[in-house]
Amino acid sequence: MSTPTFDQLLEAGCHFGHLKRKWNPAMAPYIFMERNGIHIIDLYKTAAKLDEAAAALKSIAKAGKKVLFVATKKQAKQVIADKAQGVNMPYVIERWPGGMLTNFPTIRKAVKKMTSIDKMTKDGTFDNLSKREKLQITRQRAKLEKTLGSIADLNRLPSALFVVDVLKERIAVAEANRLGIPVFAIVDTNSDPTDVDFVIPANDDASKSIELILDTVCSAMAEGLEERKVEKVDAQAAEGEAAAPRRERRRVSRAPKAEAEVVAEAEVTETEAPAAE
Repeated sequence: MSTPTFDQLLEAGCHFGHLKRKWNPAMAPYIFMERNGIHIIDLYKTAAKLDEAAAALKSIAKAGKKVLFVATKKQAKQVIADKAQGVNMPYVIERWPGGMLTNFPTIRKAVKKMTSIDKMTKDGTFDNLSKREKLQITRQRAKLEKTLGSIADLNRLPSALFVVDVLKERIAVAEANRLGIPVFAIVDTNSDPTDVDFVIPANDDASKSIELILDTVCSAMAEGLEERKVEKVDAQAAEGEAAAPRRERRRVSRAPKAEAEVVAEAEVTETEAPAAE
């Protein structure tokens, strides 16, 4: 797991904050200076916080838990989709469905509805419907796919939330806080970091900045998943090795009994055999 260097963060424009008049005073600890009316973020703190967040996300992935990525702003949508798919994690890039976390069972019902429509298409039920019904169901399926398609495999609440722009995704952050789900977020100078468990102070508007940070955390998660896979294989191998002596002991414990039976049979044969004339 490698954290981006100061120069890489600088080149990606992670240091650019918002105008001074738009700042949130709670972000003061992460601001290095002000230049031309714009706040400059302290990249040394960005690097340290990014390293901390990446390590925590790696351990979550290694434990086999899910992290839900959220970013509905234009410049972050595609990056989030690509990176989350790369580590097989759920994501939301369209409008946040209100109550997605706090009313999770209802969201699961909508996902099941999508699955049942797919089943109708496969088993031929769809072909027997009228043209109007087909059109209605197709539109409903497309709408569900757009908002919930990327979380179809999320069978339970996620173990963490990763957010780009906490100001825009405040509903998602509020729901996570209410349920005690840890929040990881890229936080700009105009946002409030109070409700975020793992703050990554950086520019949340530049696509290069977002991509660099997501690349770092997703690489760490990929490492965690790989380590989980290796540990699983090692555990299975160790289990196989431990089972071998047990099988050997069972075989040995049966062996003397078999020998005794052979001896007994031989003695019976000798006594039953007719005497030589």
